[in-house]
Amino acid sequence: MPQQCFGLVGGLGVGAAIHYYRELARAHDEQKMPMELAMVHADMARMVRWASEGDAKSMAAYLAGLIARLQAAGATFAAIPAVTPHLCIGELLPVSPLPLVNMLEVVNDAVRTSGFRRVALFGTRFTVQSAMFGALTQVDVVSPKPEEVDTIHEIYYRLASTGVGGQADRDALAAIAETLIQRDGVDAILLAGTDLALIFNETNTPFPNVDCARVHLNRILSLTLP
Repeated sequence: MPQQCFGLVGGLGVGAAIHYYRELARAHDEQKMPMELAMVHADMARMVRWASEGDAKSMAAYLAGLIARLQAAGATFAAIPAVTPHLCIGELLPVSPLPLVNMLEVVNDAVRTSGFRRVALFGTRFTVQSAMFGALTQVDVVSPKPEEVDTIHEIYYRLASTGVGGQADRDALAAIAETLIQRDGVDAILLAGTDLALIFNETNTPFPNVDCARVHLNRILSLTLP
């Protein structure tokens, strides 16, 4: 069976695409396997505007066009390495020119098997307030207080826009996580934004968590590596 070529939709934001590219390349290098990859760059500004307006149809049409370009470049399947664009996944799946590794489905599977029963989300306002677009089943999703949602969104959007984060961002989010655990009985935080990888990793995350990007990457790697 010929090796599959993965199509990556970048730009949503840049740090997310870099994270996926780096992790995929590292895994293929470790297995001494060449990596077949095609990549396009999406315009984050228009996607944020459509997300703010709840315009899933425009989001899906735009992404389908980008995925068609990946198909033309030789990709055999594709994924979007960001959570917020999955707002339109219901509209996108029927029109996508390529099979998609649906992050929402993969994350739901991971949460259901994790043993966590009460979670909260870190990501954009759209992701947090929608409880990840209603995709999480068999788990209670706790909504942070409005001012906490604002802080989470502002930090995340800055990370996604600049690709730069630091200790102050990590400390602020860790403090909110501790509050949610102590005040609301949350079992774990879903890192539901790929750009959070700029400030959190396996060695410096002081709270129970599910890294949505990591479980998504693992599913992609199951298709690209033997």
